[in-house]
Amino acid sequence: MSESFHVVCPHCDAVNRVPAEKMAQQPKCGQCHKQLFSGQPVRLTAGNFQKQTSRSDIPVLVDFWAPWCGPCKAMAPAFEEAAAQLEPQVRFAKVDTEAEQGLGGQFNIRSIPTLALFKNGREVARQPGAMSSADIVRWVKGHL
Repeated sequence: MSESFHVVCPHCDAVNRVPAEKMAQQPKCGQCHKQLFSGQPVRLTAGNFQKQTSRSDIPVLVDFWAPWCGPCKAMAPAFEEAAAQLEPQVRFAKVDTEAEQGLGGQFNIRSIPTLALFKNGREVARQPGAMSSADIVRWVKGHL
């Protein structure tokens, strides 16, 4: 029997079981039929954060940011570029700490942008400050 991964849909939050050999073949959600990976970060809220980070077998890299933050806006294209390079091995996600102040507080976010890497629902690494796409990719690979 081949290995499979649980992957949470970025559109409807349904948990999908995807065979390992299908991960790189643009798998679709069994519930909403949209692509599970688009190369774009997923927007996380208090309502879907726990499910997206704990129910997925792939690591989730979260960018804690705010719309008024210059370095956050400057890093956004690099974050998307890194997402395009590392998906489907890593899910990329963003938390707007202005709109989701409870999540910012829950994870003790003191500066933005801050990247936090989650595996099986637990934070395993954290990096404050803006980074280039190459630095993001290198940092994530160093923690996998």
